[in-house]
Amino acid sequence: EAIAAAKEIGDEEVVIKSQILAGGRGLGTFKSENGDGLQGGVHIIQTSEVESYASRMLGHTLVTKQSGPEGKPVNTLLLAKKMSLAREFYFAIMMDRASGGPLIIACSEGGTSIEDLAESSPEKIIKVAVDPVDGLTDAQAEEVVVGLTASGDVEAAKDQIKALYKVFVDRDCTMVEVNPLAEDFEGNLIAADAKIGFDDNAEFRQADVFAQRDPSQEDSREVAAGKWDLNYIGLDGDIGCMVNGAGLAMSTMDIISLNGGKPANFLDVGGSATTDQVKAAFEIITSDPAVKAILVNIFGGIMKCDVIAAGIIEASKELDLKVPVIVRLEGTNVDIGKKLLEDSGLSLITADDLDDAAVKAVAAIQ
Repeated sequence: EAIAAAKEIGDEEVVIKSQILAGGRGLGTFKSENGDGLQGGVHIIQTSEVESYASRMLGHTLVTKQSGPEGKPVNTLLLAKKMSLAREFYFAIMMDRASGGPLIIACSEGGTSIEDLAESSPEKIIKVAVDPVDGLTDAQAEEVVVGLTASGDVEAAKDQIKALYKVFVDRDCTMVEVNPLAEDFEGNLIAADAKIGFDDNAEFRQADVFAQRDPSQEDSREVAAGKWDLNYIGLDGDIGCMVNGAGLAMSTMDIISLNGGKPANFLDVGGSATTDQVKAAFEIITSDPAVKAILVNIFGGIMKCDVIAAGIIEASKELDLKVPVIVRLEGTNVDIGKKLLEDSGLSLITADDLDDAAVKAVAAIQ
């Protein structure tokens, strides 16, 4: 397929790009296991070299500064036309908490990370907050074009900026980053490379986009959690957390840290989890080999403490848990839940409050 794509482009040289969900591909390195440790995930090559490069990239793991040391598998390659670019800019649209809507960030220098640009040339970065109701105005589009110092037709450049904003809105994006947004020698703006993020909550509206999802690019634990309607984010600590409610989960992680521990994950089971979901949550947490203890912190409102207790008991028996489990329950049916835990015969560690639970969790791994 790569060879056919290169022939379709029809030039002597093409650009071959690894398609992974991480930036920094150009400076990345392929792992040497089952490969030759090829340097860089993006190359300008002769068309005659496509087969060789494709075989060295496809099916191998690329490590970049954004992928983490484990890297990302390269399952797809993009063959692109080599373009003659006169200048390179930076352009992005993302959601901004401060303004409560989309924010355009642009810079007259591109082709590298915005973090480096912000440090070296902060005065060159412009920010334009867009009202989500009014949308991008003509004046705002012109402000961006002027800030980019585009040399071509201003009206055509404004149309390009408006088109990118339309993509952001119509496709329910959380981010549209074009780096570089380039200018050719005729002054035309070209989206030479892009990274786009989509709102998971809009999957029902963007079925064609989400159909292209590649789970191999994601944390397998997060994929498994999604199947059970659980919110999970893996971290680098050793105390697993199972909590109901995002705010309580964040507080739990904070108090673990304040007591000298390190949370291994964020996991919100939501307000109406079932026994099976609780068991699945334990399976996901314990799949992390770094976890040495599990802290369960439940404040029952809609969620019932006896359901959580039943899930804990079932998971402990079926999974044969080898790590200490610290449980703090409070709220609806808390007495029933505590009684279930007491009668289970399991060596669970109970806590009176969140601080007590955090102290016991940290002590359990020392």
